[in-house]
Amino acid sequence: MSVLLGILYHTIGGIASGSFYMPYKKVKGWAWEVFWLFGGLFSWLFVPLLAAWWTVPAFGDIIANAHGSVRQFTYLMGVLWGIGGLTYGLGVRYLGMSLGNSVVLGFCSAFGALIPPVYYAVHPMEGKTNIVQIAQSTGGQLVLSGVLVCLIGIAVVGRAGMQKEKELTTEQKHASAQEFHLVKGLTIAVISGILSAFFNFGIEGGKPMAAQAVVQGADPLFQNNVTYVVLLWGGLTTNLLWCAWLMWKNRSLRTLREAGTPHRKNALFSALAGTLWFLQFFFYGMGESKLGNGASSWILHMATIILTANIWGWSLKEWQGVSHTTFTTFLTGLGLIMASIVLVGMGNVK
Repeated sequence: MSVLLGILYHTIGGIASGSFYMPYKKVKGWAWEVFWLFGGLFSWLFVPLLAAWWTVPAFGDIIANAHGSVRQFTYLMGVLWGIGGLTYGLGVRYLGMSLGNSVVLGFCSAFGALIPPVYYAVHPMEGKTNIVQIAQSTGGQLVLSGVLVCLIGIAVVGRAGMQKEKELTTEQKHASAQEFHLVKGLTIAVISGILSAFFNFGIEGGKPMAAQAVVQGADPLFQNNVTYVVLLWGGLTTNLLWCAWLMWKNRSLRTLREAGTPHRKNALFSALAGTLWFLQFFFYGMGESKLGNGASSWILHMATIILTANIWGWSLKEWQGVSHTTFTTFLTGLGLIMASIVLVGMGNVK
């Protein structure tokens, strides 16, 4: 039952993450950096604090009393993840829901499974498996095989994107992604996929705070909510600085004063998007409490996001107008990414 609940929680979180960008598509008249930061205040500040207050007794005291190195490391991982989250938004902006999410989250799946064991090879910790030990075990070899298959799948999906760019007119490409730009989008997606994986490491680094939450009476299902507060402060820092710079450079705050713009609806849709973004972590924490913060949790989460995002991409007709060969290439790449997720999951239970 515990495993089934873990799968259910991860699935709900993945659906929330795979759907979060959809409300942003309803925003009209606001610059990208304006609605991204507005929604982000809900993602990285308001909703995490509310969730921690609701589920973790005296969460502020836990953070204040945690060892400085724990807070600093968790925050740093949040800063690095914040760059990944920021570029994630840009990747979807330039590639669309389907292609953007497949590339970004494919890399995120691979590196999220690899980064912790590589770190533990350099800084050994009791009870933690390092990359050398993984490579020497049957299960670990399956994990590494899955990562390799994932990277091949990403390459195939990228190939489909190149074919799409050649086949569609400018108008057709912009109908699926208003600012479609393949090279820029793929470059950003690679960066995003690698750095987004640091969120998994931030959860691991914040475990002492999560453990203290349980000691103080928090339900283990919600123990990570106190870690998220610190981790997402890092993401807020990165995104705030970047969006503030864009607002200054583009003078985009003036879009908040333009007559005829549906400001209330924009605020509502942005807040909804930001809340959905955080819900992925809320439910990830619940799933992780049932399955552990290993490759299985991370990969299951990523798989659900990829599937959800592609369902949205197909509903938005992002691949309409491409040849049968191009679409088949994309499906082949997507299938390889999903197969890699299965391999990593199998290896994790060996």
